[in-house]
Amino acid sequence: MGGLREAAAPFVALGPSGVAVRARLKHLTPGDERVLRLVGDHLGTLAGRDLEARCAAGLGHDADAWAQRKRALTEESSSRWAGSITKATHDQWGLARRAQSAHVQGLEAGVRAIAHRLSLPVGEPGTKRAPGGYRTRQEWFAKSRRLHVLADRLQTERADQKAGRVRVTRGGKQLLNTRHHLDRAGLAEDIWRRRWEAARRFLRADGESGKRFGNETIRVTPDGEVSIKLPAPLAHLANARHGRYVLACRVAFPHRGQEWADRIAANRAVAYRMHEDVQRGRWYLTASWTIPPVQTVPLAQARAGGLVGVDTNADHLAAWRLDVHGNPVGRPHRFDYDLSGTAAHRDAQVRHALIRLLHFAQRHRRAIAVEDLDFATEKTREKHGRRKKFRRLVSGMPVARLRARLVSMAAELGIPVVAVDPAYTSKWGAQHWQKPLTSKIRKTTRHDAAAVAIGRRALGHPIRRRTAPPPHDRSDRVGHRTVQAEPVALGREGTRPRMPGPRTRSVCAGYGVKAEDQCAQHRSGHAAEHGFWQQDSLPLSL
Repeated sequence: MGGLREAAAPFVALGPSGVAVRARLKHLTPGDERVLRLVGDHLGTLAGRDLEARCAAGLGHDADAWAQRKRALTEESSSRWAGSITKATHDQWGLARRAQSAHVQGLEAGVRAIAHRLSLPVGEPGTKRAPGGYRTRQEWFAKSRRLHVLADRLQTERADQKAGRVRVTRGGKQLLNTRHHLDRAGLAEDIWRRRWEAARRFLRADGESGKRFGNETIRVTPDGEVSIKLPAPLAHLANARHGRYVLACRVAFPHRGQEWADRIAANRAVAYRMHEDVQRGRWYLTASWTIPPVQTVPLAQARAGGLVGVDTNADHLAAWRLDVHGNPVGRPHRFDYDLSGTAAHRDAQVRHALIRLLHFAQRHRRAIAVEDLDFATEKTREKHGRRKKFRRLVSGMPVARLRARLVSMAAELGIPVVAVDPAYTSKWGAQHWQKPLTSKIRKTTRHDAAAVAIGRRALGHPIRRRTAPPPHDRSDRVGHRTVQAEPVALGREGTRPRMPGPRTRSVCAGYGVKAEDQCAQHRSGHAAEHGFWQQDSLPLSL
């Protein structure tokens, strides 16, 4: 047991800190679309220049450099547009740095795995904790060459990380690479060009509290009128006062519309983003704002009525309801989703599975216990070697998106989410719970047993089941008390008190005596037997 790592304590996950809602801009005129494209292309060009300047500055960037960048952008747009562009550039550079750090960690894990396996003799079997040597000399030779390739990449990435150099593609690297494989992607060049230009446009404005309707750059009135502040070079396109352009459409937010209306009525900050969906030929407006941190309930309160343990898998969520003592109640439930197809389809599948899970937990008034999963160190191809199917399985699990969606949706329904350490839950769940929970009419899967293990860990109980003594070694023969008593329960190791009934062979068994004290029981042949209670055997003649 010395090799097992200690599991971290469970905790109640924090709720979301922001809200984003989207609505379609319907009935735009051709003139409106032309103006939006011109403004987006112009601001996108400025955003590209600003990102280039920020990446060139590297780690030497400071507040003075930021102010200088903003002044340069203000001359060709406006002060508020320049503030939104520089803020977006700062966020993009920070995201690129975090991705670079994750890439370095992945390269380091791959180098360690290959170096370890190369140090072992060819064909040496692995253990449960470490992989063995490579199978053949040919594979050993190929991996030795790959070790040098990864080491060279790691050295380059470390140098870039130390110097603060990042590489960012505005519009997305995947869409950029699609340009070289249009036939495989099934796209014509003009369609790809339209998607590329739409992805590189910049039509995003941060909100500002105290200003009219919470945003001076992109303004949306309570009746749905949308207007934008035109940049200085495009001011001649204005159709309203103060260099503004008013769109011919009206917008309404079906989801959280009342919250949005309350914010703009109080002139509180609301950020807006406009973008074009080239495939559908539609324009959308996204409104977002921050909200106060959701007050999470204490862990003891979340555990008070039991909870629902949930095991996350590649194609479904396995859930089982547990009472406060950690005992499974009812039957297991499975919430399926299909992660094939487009990103929008995958996201819809995840949301549909989560809402069914949340409705199930809401019906039973239970909190939800999930694993705090992170497969960042598990996705390297060098760790699992030839197991390509397993690598695809791990890489395809929407861990981060599912976790964010679950916390956000659960906060709206007032359902606490308890996160637990995922260490050994699948292994110990199958070891201690899969067989006992399987019957002739119910087949318990490994994932169902893992859900029980997750729930028990969230409740503070050990995953291991207490083993009951053999039936005929119990004080009252078959019918011993439950073996899943809570660890703090007094007398949990004692025998069950004797209650009056047809099994007891006494008038008022258990009255005034302890069931654990065998000498206090009136039983035939026992040392405590009273003479007048003894009954002679009946004659056979009667």
